[in-house]
Amino acid sequence: MINIKLGKLAMAVGAMCLSTAAFAQTSAVYTIDPTQLKATVQPTMYGVFFEDINMGADGGLYAELVKNRSFEFDRNLMGWTIKGDSSAVKVIDRKTERPDNPHYIKVAASTQGIMLVNEGFRGMGIRKGEAYNFSVIARQPAGGNVTLQLQLLDESGKVIGTASVQPKSAEWRKFKVSIPASAQAAKGSLAVVVQGKGTIDLDMISLFPQRTWKNRENGLRADLVQMLADMKPGFIRFPGGCIVEGRYLVNRYQWKKTVGDVDKRETIINRWNTEFKHRSTPDYFQSFGLGFMEYFMLAEDIGAEPLPILNCGMACQFNSGELVPVDQIDPYVQDALDLIEFANGDASTKWGKLRISLGHPAKFNLKMLGVGNENWGPNYVERWTLFRDAIKKKYPQVKIVTSTGTDPDGARFDTLNTAFRKLNADILDEHYYRPPQWFRDNAKRYDSYDRNGPKIFAGEYAAHVPGVDDALKKNNLEAALAEAAFMTGLERNADVVNMASYAPLFAHVDAWQWAPDLIWFDNLKHYGTPNYYVQKLYSLNKGTNVVPMLLNGQPIAGQAGIYANATVNNKSGELLIKLVNVSGNSQNADLNIKDLNKYQKTAWVTTLKNAKPNAVNSLAEPQLVSPVDSQVSITGDKLAIAAEPYSFKVIKLKLK
Repeated sequence: MINIKLGKLAMAVGAMCLSTAAFAQTSAVYTIDPTQLKATVQPTMYGVFFEDINMGADGGLYAELVKNRSFEFDRNLMGWTIKGDSSAVKVIDRKTERPDNPHYIKVAASTQGIMLVNEGFRGMGIRKGEAYNFSVIARQPAGGNVTLQLQLLDESGKVIGTASVQPKSAEWRKFKVSIPASAQAAKGSLAVVVQGKGTIDLDMISLFPQRTWKNRENGLRADLVQMLADMKPGFIRFPGGCIVEGRYLVNRYQWKKTVGDVDKRETIINRWNTEFKHRSTPDYFQSFGLGFMEYFMLAEDIGAEPLPILNCGMACQFNSGELVPVDQIDPYVQDALDLIEFANGDASTKWGKLRISLGHPAKFNLKMLGVGNENWGPNYVERWTLFRDAIKKKYPQVKIVTSTGTDPDGARFDTLNTAFRKLNADILDEHYYRPPQWFRDNAKRYDSYDRNGPKIFAGEYAAHVPGVDDALKKNNLEAALAEAAFMTGLERNADVVNMASYAPLFAHVDAWQWAPDLIWFDNLKHYGTPNYYVQKLYSLNKGTNVVPMLLNGQPIAGQAGIYANATVNNKSGELLIKLVNVSGNSQNADLNIKDLNKYQKTAWVTTLKNAKPNAVNSLAEPQLVSPVDSQVSITGDKLAIAAEPYSFKVIKLKLK
């Protein structure tokens, strides 16, 4: 009896296994109709969001190697070490004469030399065989005989590059010299040895790699810009972020102070310097060497639409919440009008003339700008309305990006969403920093949005994996796949969602405040995270129109862990399919494509995957999780695709 029962049980279990195996081998059939053109995908669909957090500007994208080059930090010699007689170096205050750059140093030279060593931003990245452009604004009284001996130093203090300059001028003048590097250092430094007889005044002590992006003076770090250019983003949002608001209005971002001569751009404290107590960074300031002119030129260089965000008369509501009274808001509104003129005006306008004088006669063709960042409440609505009225009266074609607060739901969001829809806002900026599960669950978020209402900008988002303490491991594959799954919903609803950008963009591995981030770097190297490759693959393969991709007549948004959508590119004659498997099980898919015979018999497939969902890239293994290209032959009337566990695929078919 026992044996019979066991036999029957074995047969039942065997039948179950066969059934499970048969089910596992059954391919889901996804129907795709490339002839049904639905929503138009905007060229701006996928872009990048830049904010000076994590030393993303000074110490990062902005290629200046000297920290506190104009002695304007709270402690005027922060970043500098004096070797020799420290009493020979005095900080001079000239607030009345130069409120934008009130400090310089006066050095009494000696025959032995007074050495000033700058530590850089967690060191200086120096590459063997490259040259570094030193400059200084200096003056010395007539009859002086002071020379500056310049040294590039490696981590041990060994000299790996030398040059000298003798600033002979009784008036302030800029002096330059190039320093070749004979060795490499990841955390080097710059020594300025003041030798001779007399005294000398020094300001704006600067060191740039000769090889910057497009080899520009006051330029950007070439390798980091290339990472952005490779994405071909549709837009770049700048300069933030909470950096726009400031902890107080006095240190809000003021674009007019960031254009023109670099030595006249007022250095201020960076609001992120002590925001996170566990990552306090008291030496974090903003030099604004990377200012609005540089942002506009960067956007132009990489083929992205510029999207500047301006302060709306409100400081960060998580900090002081300081407000400009409504009857004093005019200068803030005028800043917005003047910015549009700066970008789009001709030589007959004040601000257009300034742009031309800065070497850019062509207009930047600004089409949109943001009013406020993560602001909320009736005070924001009131001030936004004043901006809207003034901008639309003078520049009706310019679209306004509008905050919906800090979260994708809740009282703040609901109030603003309702108010701005009634006010017929152009573009609503929604933010979501949530666990991966939220992104997977919200792939249908925009399916039910009003097609005739404001367009949506997914302005800041990133999946934050719970329980991961190591900042550099927060950017794992699980997070990236959750974002990829969510983005199928953004793209499927391109008639509502016109723009999207991951945030934040950059982080220095030794000087971050916030994680996760899209691109990590040190002073010499960088790597794209799995999240970066998701963003890049979407941006390079967005198509021009959404076409239906369905499972049993429904959008593919989580069935058996699969998320998918399809677009066509009418310019290149391509069908583009995105397929995300967030599960640990392999899934077989049959793509039933209408008019498949009109396409070439080979499909091009790019796959991002790893067997471990917690896999991450690093400086040591920058491409552990990175896209791999392959081809699949099409046989019969379907395209068979295997969606491996924890994978994201872009499948491309080309018309014959």
